[in-house]
Amino acid sequence: MKNFKFNADGLIPVIVQESTGSTPSRGRVLMMAWMNREALERTLAVGKMHYWSRSRQKLWYKGESSGHTQEVVRWFADCDADCLLFEVRQTTGACHTGYESCFFQSYDAQGQPLPIDEQPIFDAGKVYAS
Repeated sequence: MKNFKFNADGLIPVIVQESTGSTPSRGRVLMMAWMNREALERTLAVGKMHYWSRSRQKLWYKGESSGHTQEVVRWFADCDADCLLFEVRQTTGACHTGYESCFFQSYDAQGQPLPIDEQPIFDAGKVYAS
C-alpha cells in the first residue's frame, strides 16, 4: 500500500462522494470523515466503508447502527497523499441527521444560512433511537 501521509494522530481525511454510476447520477459529496490505517485496511478488505470516530475514539463501520452502508466503487489519493476520496454506492442517507448528504446547508456571501431546499430522507430519531 502506498505510503499515505497520516497526521500526528494517525488519521487521514476522507471525502466520500456518491458514485457517478448511481441513479440519478450526480456525484454529490456525501460526507467527510477520518480513517486510521485499520479503517483503511478494513475498508479495502471488505469493500464497505469503515472510519475512525474521533469523538468515540473507536473504529466504526458505516451502517453498523443505521443499516445505511457505503459500498466502495473506486478510490483515489490526492497528489500529496494526505487526503483520500472514495466513490461509493450509498444505501439510504449518509448523514446522521436524516439527510442524503452531510452537506445540505448552504450559505450566502455574508455567511448566513439559506433555507434548506431538501427534506430528510429518513427519520433520524427512529433510526438512531437508543
